[in-house]
Amino acid sequence: MQFLPKTIPEIQPEIIPVKESPPELVTFDVGGMKCAGCAKAVERQLMQYSGVISACVNLAVEVATVECQPGAVDAEALAKKLTDNGFPSQSRSGENQREVEAATIERRRQEIRQQINQLTIALILIILSGLGHVLGTKAPILSNIWFHWGLATLALLLPGRPIIVDGCRSLWRNAPNMNTLVALGAVTAYTASNAALLFPRMGWECFFDEPVMLLGFILLGKTLEQQARRRAASALQALIALQPAKARLVDFKLPSLDLRSEELPLNSTSAVYDPQYIEIPADRVRVGEWLQVLPGEKIPVDGEICEGKTTIDESMLTGESMPVLKQPGDTVAAGTINKSGAVVMRATRTGKETTVAQMVALVQAAQTRKAPIQNLADTVAGYFVYGVMAISVLTFLFWYFAGTHIWPSVLLGQGAMNMGHGAMNMGNELPIIHYQSPLLLSLKLAIAVLVIACPCALGLATPTAILVGSGIGAERGLLIRGGDVLERVHQLDTVVFDKTGTLTTGNLTLTDYLPIFQNSEWDLSSDINLGNRQDACSTSEGVSGDKQDVCSTIDGVSGDKQDVCSPIDGVSGRVDSKLLQIAAAVERGACHPIAAAILLEAQQQGLPLLAAEDFCTEPGFGVSALVEGRRVFAGNAEWMKEQGVAVAAQLSGSLEGKTAVYVASGGVLLGVIGLKDTLRPDAKAAVERLRGMGLRVMMLTGDTASAAAATAQQLDLTAADVLAEVRPEGKARAIATLQAQGCKVAVVGDGINDAPALAQADVGIGLHCGTDVAVETAQIVLMRNALMDVVESIELGRATFNKIRQNLFWAFGYNTLGIPVAAGILLPATGILLSPAAAGAFMAFSSVSVVTNSLFLRRGFRA
Repeated sequence: MQFLPKTIPEIQPEIIPVKESPPELVTFDVGGMKCAGCAKAVERQLMQYSGVISACVNLAVEVATVECQPGAVDAEALAKKLTDNGFPSQSRSGENQREVEAATIERRRQEIRQQINQLTIALILIILSGLGHVLGTKAPILSNIWFHWGLATLALLLPGRPIIVDGCRSLWRNAPNMNTLVALGAVTAYTASNAALLFPRMGWECFFDEPVMLLGFILLGKTLEQQARRRAASALQALIALQPAKARLVDFKLPSLDLRSEELPLNSTSAVYDPQYIEIPADRVRVGEWLQVLPGEKIPVDGEICEGKTTIDESMLTGESMPVLKQPGDTVAAGTINKSGAVVMRATRTGKETTVAQMVALVQAAQTRKAPIQNLADTVAGYFVYGVMAISVLTFLFWYFAGTHIWPSVLLGQGAMNMGHGAMNMGNELPIIHYQSPLLLSLKLAIAVLVIACPCALGLATPTAILVGSGIGAERGLLIRGGDVLERVHQLDTVVFDKTGTLTTGNLTLTDYLPIFQNSEWDLSSDINLGNRQDACSTSEGVSGDKQDVCSTIDGVSGDKQDVCSPIDGVSGRVDSKLLQIAAAVERGACHPIAAAILLEAQQQGLPLLAAEDFCTEPGFGVSALVEGRRVFAGNAEWMKEQGVAVAAQLSGSLEGKTAVYVASGGVLLGVIGLKDTLRPDAKAAVERLRGMGLRVMMLTGDTASAAAATAQQLDLTAADVLAEVRPEGKARAIATLQAQGCKVAVVGDGINDAPALAQADVGIGLHCGTDVAVETAQIVLMRNALMDVVESIELGRATFNKIRQNLFWAFGYNTLGIPVAAGILLPATGILLSPAAAGAFMAFSSVSVVTNSLFLRRGFRA
């Protein structure tokens, strides 16, 4: 096939549409959120800002992610708006991200310390209140009504003050939250008790112990919840801590730099111990600079070993416990630990581009992406507090005007579930009450409704599970991009693997080459210093492993019969290496495992590369180039046909089960090269595990049907589960076809050719050692490049999503059952009356149980 120059037509002026810039993402640390209602209020405020496209708030980690039009949003102004509205916020944009993260961690520690101090005071008040009921007349001071008034007053002014203030402010800003409900309940109980104390003729009872116990239980629950959330976020904090703070900058060209010298003290300074290096912040290192790393130190940035040999502990990134040997030319990642020898490395990726920084960013982004199943919880949370306050008012009105008249027996004594310590009169003792006024009973039930409702459980159900699940994944080198991915993982029924480089090692070995130089313009008489030419007739290794004679007669391009034989037994024959030399010259312009294998074989045989230029790669077909002035094509049989080159069926059959690369020039077939790939050691086990999980396993490849069948046979895949000879653009169509049949498909791949399929799939799983394109288009990234991690990532996704469903079921079930019980639905039939203190205890238990249930996820994924 000849290439004719094209005539370029006259260019007419036209308007070229400008591509829209991708949305900008801004992240904020947001404080002051107490429940799902707060998170919803923050989202509403963010969405009201001009230029904001969408906003997502994570209550568990107190982070808001805003998607906005490029340059349309001032991050600092938006943070100030949230702060002015009662949610102290700080943008993570800018160069001071490390300082911002440190300040956020310190702020959270101070909040925990403050909560513990408040809880301590509340517990002391509860103990004093309880002693008054236990000791009775034996301790007149402790049982005195004014003593209990003092305890309740202290409870409201000291540990309860932040809750009441925040609750009132939230109500004033039209964004009521959990603190609003608690404040209303505590203040109402305190006010009613004061009325009974000051106006004894009303015949009301005093229950000053209710606000004391209510606030105590609430603070206990919040402290336990905060500690559990901190534990859930520990994996991410550990990942952030991997990022080194310092780097040792050196001049690698200095002859006096001796890596075999005694190790320098870790706390040394450049002025005292070695004037030839200086310590600088790791985030100030630039690409191309030389860094020295001593044993026991962290690798400061991603780079390449230039001098020295050592072992590197990569367990914090990949989960692999065994140290990895690193020599000059090997790559190392920031955050990994140099175990044995001093080395000099050259920085290749710095700052936010390092592997560990990208992992941190990916995990943080994953924790802010919601699962669609959470939409119902978010919708309910937006109106939850208003609904609870309305139910509380209706409860009061019903019992005061109707309930106590329909069932007058409810006014006699306390119910079995009344966990209050009894009522108080104007005397010094705390007698058992046998009669309640309708007003106080109605008030108690209304207060119980206020404090038993738990919007926190709704807000924490999904983010805490995602927080724990993503943390487990980060520890094991499994990076899942968010809650929406988890939901799709749970729905999967089909897993499609790419073949080359995924199911196989991708390290092809050259097994056969068959030169056919008749009728070509190439000089075949050249001797490339490889010894004497040998007879072309030889044997080659077949698919079964047996040696087979491949001497055969095929139809040449001219139509005449000609005798052509396989040249080698394996590759050891090295006969007529001109074909290999030509193929290597062409493949030099390609980036593919096939090209790497051919170039490696040419290098091992010591063949000089021919001059080549004008490289052109056709994905899924092959590559072409001008070699010594002639256009040469190297690719598959289909491409040869497109170029008008005849390929005999016998020739293709001689390479059954192998990857065949045909080489042609000037419309004439120069020869064919056979390559063979090896299966990954864990491929068969991974396929069997996935089948055991009820998943259909398929293989997708652009390789020949015979090569695909050979691999499928080793994996026990049926012909229906193999899609062979599929071009890169056809891979996405193949996945779309499966999806049209109702399949929920995951695609596992590692290369650029897989990127369209990864993007098309319901869940794309990319191997991190592959190209950056594959990693960017994948929803799950495997750091270790091990196929068993595919199994583990799907298991982790399923387990995490199950936890989300359990948490949401508990959150909705608790509120659905708890609120009616607190409203007195069981009181007429069973006499069960839930006091405000008991309701507060149940509310605290609800939110703690959701976080604790998420932490149980770790029990199934212990190392």
